[in-house]
Amino acid sequence: MAQPTMSVSPYWELTFDADGDADPRERDRLLAGVRKSGIHDLILFSHGWNNDRSGATRLYTHFFAPIPALAPPAARIGYAGVIWPSMRFCDEPIPDFPHTAAAVWTPGLDDGTRHALLETFPGRATVVESIARLLEQRPPEESELEEFGRLVRELVDAVPQGPQAPFAADTLAEGVPQDEPEMFTGSTAAACTAFATALAGLDDDGEVRGFALPNPWDGAKELLRQATYYAMKRRAGTVGERGLGPLVGRLAKAAPGVRVHLVGHSFGGRLVSFALRGLPEGVRTVKSVTLLQGAFSHYAFAPQGVLQGHQNRIDGPLVCCYSRFDQALGTMYPLASRMAGDARGLVGEVLGATWGAMGHDGVQSVPGTRAYRLAEVLAPGKLPAAGCVNVDAAEVVRRGGAPAGAHSDIVHPELARVVLAAGRII
Repeated sequence: MAQPTMSVSPYWELTFDADGDADPRERDRLLAGVRKSGIHDLILFSHGWNNDRSGATRLYTHFFAPIPALAPPAARIGYAGVIWPSMRFCDEPIPDFPHTAAAVWTPGLDDGTRHALLETFPGRATVVESIARLLEQRPPEESELEEFGRLVRELVDAVPQGPQAPFAADTLAEGVPQDEPEMFTGSTAAACTAFATALAGLDDDGEVRGFALPNPWDGAKELLRQATYYAMKRRAGTVGERGLGPLVGRLAKAAPGVRVHLVGHSFGGRLVSFALRGLPEGVRTVKSVTLLQGAFSHYAFAPQGVLQGHQNRIDGPLVCCYSRFDQALGTMYPLASRMAGDARGLVGEVLGATWGAMGHDGVQSVPGTRAYRLAEVLAPGKLPAAGCVNVDAAEVVRRGGAPAGAHSDIVHPELARVVLAAGRII
């Protein structure tokens, strides 16, 4: 498939590795380019789960495309896209791709996903092939299912060494559940049964149909998927705090008059939010943060959250766009974040309220948070100048019919207008 031509200019890309180290040539090109370009605003976007640079660039190309026509003629806007090592399963939709372009879900491991796992977790080829064999054979012995769980834990390195280790938790306060999933420590059979039950209980629009007790192997691929996302969750926090935050600080020195607007989709929302924690002291050039279907705890900015108060590092608002149609965040995210061990908590208010993602119901438990419908915030001057703002984007973020369908439905001019409104560019 041909790579689309970038629709805006000037545009830069910035690549980080899993530990948050930036490609030095791209970093220097960005710093020098922004300084010399004469731009007034820089919109910096981070993708979520993704397989490669071309997929991320395609997202940026299409999301940025309407902005020049939406912004005032005198606006001087630059654009940047973050590239970081995350992964997308091949049966998930890609933002701005036709829905039929997503592969049909199968319980086994397709060649594309196998390749993506090998790229995302280098040095674990034997583990990946063993996982693929078990998913294909689905042996009836519970011991084989437990072996599958052991292999999944080995693949994603459940207790990593190095810089990524501290970046998995979203909540810290006593009495608030931690984000370490029991799928890494408990029974694999129980975890797979929980995932299989949740999958069987969803229809194409993400509504709960009812419960059955399917074969635990029906949930095994979802266990692998969610364990992989847990590793991506760690990486997103690492890249944000250790990589993007300090880089925005360097940019503030190189081009102090440039206003920075951070945008993140899915785990990219986590990445740009953790960048606030990595900002050098005194840097006030971040003028807005827009989260599109953010895949991290809705309590992250609350008093019990790891980002408590960090919305105050923004010299402007933190805007969280969410949608009730996002079944990836409404059902599978809270289930994966913490296995409750209680059947009534597999899907619904108990689990979702406790372990929910902000892309499903917005920022929670932050005093002063304002709430709007999408149409309301598109009116000139409607968005508050600071603080947390929840925007119900279900009017446009609603495409279902496959795992994570609505979650990837973010390429809309209305959401581009939210970014401009949040940054006071319109």
